[in-house]
Amino acid sequence: MTKLSFFLFAVVIAAAFFAAGESSDDGIILPAGAGFPASTAERLIRSLNLLPRDPSPESSAAASDSRPGSIVERPISFSGLSGGVSVDDLGHRAGYYRLPHTHDARMFYFFFESRHSKKDPVVIWLTGGPGCSSELAVFYENGPFTIADNMSLSWNEFGWDKSSNLIYVDQPTRTGFSYSLDDHDIRHDEKGVSNDLYDFLQAFFSHHPEYVNNDFYITGESYAGHYIPAFASRVHRGNKAKEGIHINLKGLAIGNGLTDPAIQYKAYSDYALEMGIITQSDYKRINKIYPACEMAIKLCGTSGTMACMASYLVCNTIFNSIMKIAGNTNYYDVRKECDGSLCYDFSNMEKFLNQKVVRQTLGVGDIEFISCSPRVYEAMLTDWMRNLEVGIPALLEDGVKLLVYAGEYDLICNWLGNSRWVHAMEWSGQQAFVSSSEKPFLVDGSEAGVLKSRGPLTFLKVHDAGHMVPMDQPKVSLEMLTRWMKGEFAESFSHYDTALAADM
Repeated sequence: MTKLSFFLFAVVIAAAFFAAGESSDDGIILPAGAGFPASTAERLIRSLNLLPRDPSPESSAAASDSRPGSIVERPISFSGLSGGVSVDDLGHRAGYYRLPHTHDARMFYFFFESRHSKKDPVVIWLTGGPGCSSELAVFYENGPFTIADNMSLSWNEFGWDKSSNLIYVDQPTRTGFSYSLDDHDIRHDEKGVSNDLYDFLQAFFSHHPEYVNNDFYITGESYAGHYIPAFASRVHRGNKAKEGIHINLKGLAIGNGLTDPAIQYKAYSDYALEMGIITQSDYKRINKIYPACEMAIKLCGTSGTMACMASYLVCNTIFNSIMKIAGNTNYYDVRKECDGSLCYDFSNMEKFLNQKVVRQTLGVGDIEFISCSPRVYEAMLTDWMRNLEVGIPALLEDGVKLLVYAGEYDLICNWLGNSRWVHAMEWSGQQAFVSSSEKPFLVDGSEAGVLKSRGPLTFLKVHDAGHMVPMDQPKVSLEMLTRWMKGEFAESFSHYDTALAADM
């Protein structure tokens, strides 16, 4: 069968199965949804994040009219904040950036000055989805605050602003508070996403020159396993070409991300079997779909369109088949059951951000905050199965650090698939990394994970955590970030391996 005939076969078969919602003779469960992709997007958005509603910015006067490429920013101070340092002593800001290469798109962001020192690294956080707001991380993971049921805020004892200056961005366009009145501004691939983020960084550092010389790190989770490598490559390329302001890129950190789909989709059944979610007979049946998935991903490559859609359809039958067996298991944390339709309850964040006084403080006008946008999710479907690992080796060769970490109980972007693509990645230090020993990651004298590091590359499997490591293990995640930025992982391995050699 030629590649073209296989592609046409995959499209026809996948479309037929999706329309029928039937299982194959081998028992492979294929998802229903005759009106693909719109009718399936709302359901499948749960595959990487949370709340399927869409913003309505048409009535908003959120950001004042400004020229493309400019930033409109204001200081923010939330009332009722209890405990710890006074927010008045810190630079907390919210702003809009008008994207220059769009019709009318505006990107919303938070900036939180480090509680320790303005000279701490600048860290940008990208939440996945695609189409899920980074405010999820601000209030439930590694941001400065936590939200109580009475809508009051408290300082997060383990917020990442304790060791860095933090930026959270709502991207791509129409995610969270970011908006456009023109549907042509919605992005469909990593080129558009990374160019927008690069333009934003240029404007941010121009607006805040006091941070230009700080070390800079790109972090995030889930579908940000796509965003982060593309964005890091764009920054690296801009630095080499001497475009605008030099950005002091030091590293990228991907948490429970989707980066190399060919390897990670193969790991679904292996992880599910290892965790007792499926049986050996289930495993054999489900694995029969993988050869078609693998071929479809190869046809997708790094820039395909229709072939990438076909691979999305074919490959996601693997995950959906496992979930059909798993029932109400929380695919973000297999120790738990889904709590309602979202598996987690993030409603307090939406209530808080939709309060009139909060919207006024943030300068977002009448825009109703939403956690995740099905419109953005649907627009990025052809990007889903593309391999973003391919750009990472060039970064490693130039000394840009990579940390890949994963909570051990996450299914959807599980540690096994992430470990496999990290080990399979071809670069000059691959063999040294593969042959290096694992060691415990200790926090307060207890093993919080298992660490493997060599040169600029580190992989960390985090114990007692699911998909959202900073939420499940806040102290561990802060220790992880702080030590990694200080270069302690690589240093500790050098000492560890030297000690081992001396004992032999």
